[in-house]
Amino acid sequence: MPRLDAGQGLERFRQQLANVDALPQLCVLGVVAGVLTGVLMVGFRSLLELGGLWLFPTGSPEAFEAMPPALRSLLPLAAVLLIGLWMWFTPQVGRQVGVVHVIDRLAYHQGRFPLRNWLTQWVVGLISVLGGLSAGREGPAIHLGAAASSGLGQRLRLPHNSLRVLVACGTAAGIAASFNTPIAGVIFAMEVVMMEYTIIGFMPVILASTMGAVVAQLVYGPDPAIGVPDLHLNSLLDLPWIIVSALVIGLLAGLFVRVSRLGPRLERLPMALRFLMAGGVVGAVAWWYPQVQGMGYDTLQATLSGSVAMDVLLAVAIGKLLLTAGTVACGIPVSIIGPVLVIGGAAGALCGMTGQWLLPIEASDPALYAMLGMAAMMGAVLQAPLAALMALLELTHNPNIILPGMLAVVVSCLTARQLCRCGGFFISVTRQGLHPLQQPLMQALSRVSVPAVMERRLVRTQRMVSRERARTLLESEPVWILIERSSDDKPVLALKAADLARWLTEQAAAEEKSAAEEAEAEEPAEKVELAKEMPEGDGEEKAAKKRKKGKEKAREKAREKEEPPEVDLLEIPGVRLELAPIGLQATLSEAFNKLNDSMLDALYVEHGHRPKQKRISGIITRGAIERFYRVEN
Repeated sequence: MPRLDAGQGLERFRQQLANVDALPQLCVLGVVAGVLTGVLMVGFRSLLELGGLWLFPTGSPEAFEAMPPALRSLLPLAAVLLIGLWMWFTPQVGRQVGVVHVIDRLAYHQGRFPLRNWLTQWVVGLISVLGGLSAGREGPAIHLGAAASSGLGQRLRLPHNSLRVLVACGTAAGIAASFNTPIAGVIFAMEVVMMEYTIIGFMPVILASTMGAVVAQLVYGPDPAIGVPDLHLNSLLDLPWIIVSALVIGLLAGLFVRVSRLGPRLERLPMALRFLMAGGVVGAVAWWYPQVQGMGYDTLQATLSGSVAMDVLLAVAIGKLLLTAGTVACGIPVSIIGPVLVIGGAAGALCGMTGQWLLPIEASDPALYAMLGMAAMMGAVLQAPLAALMALLELTHNPNIILPGMLAVVVSCLTARQLCRCGGFFISVTRQGLHPLQQPLMQALSRVSVPAVMERRLVRTQRMVSRERARTLLESEPVWILIERSSDDKPVLALKAADLARWLTEQAAAEEKSAAEEAEAEEPAEKVELAKEMPEGDGEEKAAKKRKKGKEKAREKAREKEEPPEVDLLEIPGVRLELAPIGLQATLSEAFNKLNDSMLDALYVEHGHRPKQKRISGIITRGAIERFYRVEN
């Protein structure tokens, strides 16, 4: 009995999640997703630290400077060899990882993730960072958290609209646990991954990001991933130079996106050659400048403290930019968020040093420009200005930096977008100029699952039925009658129950009229018979009673006549719609796309997982979807 109660409670929970206003249920899922993602992120960082203890002299996974030049130059070659071997034995569909993969699964697969890609993310994420490629840990954190959260929803067979929210929760918690920046995690999830802002979407994502940060703080403490000194703007005279610096960083961001998108041109080369090129170039640069390897947070920390030489800053700003983008172009799926921050910090510090040379008295500290450069580069590469500003605010804990930060982020984003003609790094637009996740219709329909709109009042029957059976079908007052094929019991057409009821009524009326006409035709003969039978002097009243009784007998005879053996439901005048199946967990966007692809006007909703045990829960029509969209918008 307890198991039955638990099953009923879960089924009710699923039904509530199908609606657009299932906020309490989504918040519960947000908390669970945040904790799960935080634990996974701690596990990923722990594996990186174990690898650092094994490979590096100081035990830090970023201490490439402490290694001999020959060894740190060979590490990238070993890394691309291992990644290449894994990719070689992995099918093409199992190679996609990172934020691009998350957005793709959200846009085209309703947030369902394959296990194979999830395992590939663990392997590629660890090897790329420990192997000295220019890579970060944020992409793996997002993929691992989003896929695990979605996998939990799939395990519980939740509606697909809630899977989408779980993906956003995992994304936000991954960023929050990586940087200890929960607000930036929320904005990143909504701005970069979901590409929409809704109150119902925000609340569970906020809870998930909070829980992810809490888990990380329990293990690593409350300090942010990057220690930032106390920074402030010395003078408003710095603002023109901040604009110039942001312009330069916007151009660098445009260069980064353009180089990273050379992948289709390089695909003509064998995969082994592309991987060898990427590993060889990183190894060659690392011989002199090991700061270009790995995540680079130690280099960023040193940049903010002002202890990095100018040639190293140039190597990081230009070299790491080209190495990271080139690695992506060669087909190695590395995370770019961490390296982008490091590149922006180095470029900003160089701009700050130049500003001090031009205005030695009024110029602000280069560390301020480094922080602004981080936010400007992140905002321009990702085309996510709000997420970049929130990251800047949470890392510095200084609201006074928001004024110059807003200026720097907007200028750099505009420069990359307008001058360099570059959209966001993770976004590929359609012919209409919008990513599928940005289209308002699909956004609205993806928030609701089919059960919230489908018509549940229906009956199923074969094509040929008796009239008595037809009347029985209407006793439950259905809206639709599903007509099945006799071979496999799958409905192929839906008939409006009102049309069948109207036809039966018309048939009954026609038969009544026919019986009345027959009775009228027999009336003269009956009068003659009555005249013979009745003695003279009987009154008119007695004759009228006799005639009435005769009419009733005629009607009874008409009713007793044999009805047509069967009714063909395909021959009844009325609205009939062709049908195709769709799952109970599907969203309205899936239903709408399937209607368009199959050129139909209705779908029947299947419930169950085993082919022979599937039940039909309802029917959803194009008109119902359109009415829902008009009402909600």
